[in-house]
Amino acid sequence: MPLTPKDIASMLDHSTLQPYLTEADIRRGAEIALKYQTASMCARPCDVPLIAELLKGSGVKVCTVIGFPHGDSRTDIKLAEACLALDDGCEELDMVINIGRMLAGDHDYVRQEIALITELAHSRGAIVKVILETCYLSDEQKRDACRLAEEAGADFVKTSTGYGSAGCRLEDLRLMRMSVSPSVRIKGSGGIRDLDTVLKARAAGADRCGVSATEKIMAEAEERYRQGTLEEAEA
Repeated sequence: MPLTPKDIASMLDHSTLQPYLTEADIRRGAEIALKYQTASMCARPCDVPLIAELLKGSGVKVCTVIGFPHGDSRTDIKLAEACLALDDGCEELDMVINIGRMLAGDHDYVRQEIALITELAHSRGAIVKVILETCYLSDEQKRDACRLAEEAGADFVKTSTGYGSAGCRLEDLRLMRMSVSPSVRIKGSGGIRDLDTVLKARAAGADRCGVSATEKIMAEAEERYRQGTLEEAEA
């Protein structure tokens, strides 16, 4: 089947996480997510009540971040943050692992933290995407983090916050796809700014992409669709 712009939009988590965004920017972000019917709109925790109202009944999921961007909050703080987000109407939680604990090999800590947040989210009908911040991890640590996330019941593993030393890399998406079972999905995020990168990420195994350049990506998708050139990238 040929690709359509809808296929591309269904992969995108429209991101509004920059610290300088105003309420007007968040409202504009919701307009973009609604226009293209993206998979979700991923906003800062303080913006969740607003976007939950703006997106109500639309099919665009309400998403926020937990322990963002460094992952170093105490587990009870992450849980409190997750609980408040769910109370505010959040349907998807993108949580950052404790990167220092992962680097130190404290797998029990990392697994338990993911499990606690995932159990809470699932009890409220929400899903969890686990951000590994791959730029700081070796390939072995990336594989281990993927395994820990799956053991803890996570729904997705995700490459990056976009605020580390590097963002999404295709080789990391491929490694992550090979490190989890088909029941766990993959999200690429960080530096994805055009349609070609989305298509390459899709070919590498990504089910979602976190992007702020949604309008540009969708304009490219619509133009190629009109031209009959919107096609899958080579794996």
